[in-house]
Amino acid sequence: MSTTNDIVLRPRFKFNIAENNTSVLNIFDDLKTSQKEFIVSCIDEHVFIKIPKVKQHFWSPQLHLEINDNTSQGSTIYGLFGPNPTVWTLFMFFHFIVAGLFIGFAIWAYVNWNLGHDYAIQLFITLFTVVIWFALYFGGRMGKKTGMAQMHDLHHFMRDALREHGIHTDE
Repeated sequence: MSTTNDIVLRPRFKFNIAENNTSVLNIFDDLKTSQKEFIVSCIDEHVFIKIPKVKQHFWSPQLHLEINDNTSQGSTIYGLFGPNPTVWTLFMFFHFIVAGLFIGFAIWAYVNWNLGHDYAIQLFITLFTVVIWFALYFGGRMGKKTGMAQMHDLHHFMRDALREHGIHTDE
């Protein structure tokens, strides 16, 4: 496996189908009421497939599909697996806080060093923010691994829904 696939926290995929996007969107729109295994919501050319609240945990993924029409060749489906948007926002907020602390304490340490003052505490906190960054990264990786089974369930649900309606994918 390539290293680029190893560091992706939000996996993506793309494939082409012979159907137009309207018919595919109608399939997923019908699934909103005809099944109870997943929560399906459709907005314009976007379909969101989520795990029901009963089965959700903190790292439960959701599948976002964007179904674009290719005028003459059918449609292209772009898929993105990601955590709940609230979890993702919290995760990014922590990253920005850590980045701000890193920059602030690095500048403070540099100024103290230039002035000849003691800068050990500022340098320690600057280096500690790097450790926190790694912890956030590996926490995200562990969360992805925790949600991997549900990620496969979402993908199989999407693939099976398309196959039930005779739509074959090139993936």
